[in-house]
Amino acid sequence: MALASRGTDQRVSKRKFAREIREFRRLAGTYRERGWYLAEATFPIAVVVMAAKNVKPPALVMGIRFDYTDYDSIPPSVQLVDPFTSEPYHANDLPTQLKRSVGTTNVQVLGLPDGVALPQLVQHQPLMQAYGDSDTPFLCLAGVREYHEHPGHSGDAWELHRASGAGRLVRLLEIIDRYGTAPITGYNLQLDVKIAGYSQQVVPE
Repeated sequence: MALASRGTDQRVSKRKFAREIREFRRLAGTYRERGWYLAEATFPIAVVVMAAKNVKPPALVMGIRFDYTDYDSIPPSVQLVDPFTSEPYHANDLPTQLKRSVGTTNVQVLGLPDGVALPQLVQHQPLMQAYGDSDTPFLCLAGVREYHEHPGHSGDAWELHRASGAGRLVRLLEIIDRYGTAPITGYNLQLDVKIAGYSQQVVPE
């Protein structure tokens, strides 16, 4: 169910949007060192692209499109998008699912004394959710419009998070970076090996 706007004065939304952009630009140099670049900032849309700087060569991983229409009567819409076209990814094209580890269990390890166990992470929960591979995934996180519109989160209203700044631009970027780009440490290479013929020695006459 879509969130109903309470008739936010667009002048108010524009001021709050301008505040988000101003705060980002104030530390733009620091964010650039982290691989964050503000590509677009025209009310109500902001697009930030993120690079993974820990891989060589660095990789431009994704764009994040924020729609601050009627903010903050309703939270911003957030989508992961192609960094070159700003087209939203389908679920099967996502460069990252923003996986986070949740829950722990104690596992007994051979060689340790009885009663001594090591904690082991047991579940990886993706913050990006979709019903099918061809659907546009949504960021399952409080402070995001798609989260609060989902019927499964009807008990977690936007009003419970609004005052805490859950929809703020940099706060959302911090979470996306933490689970999306910061953990990237290398490339996964897939080589398709084909037999093109035989390797033969030249037999002398």
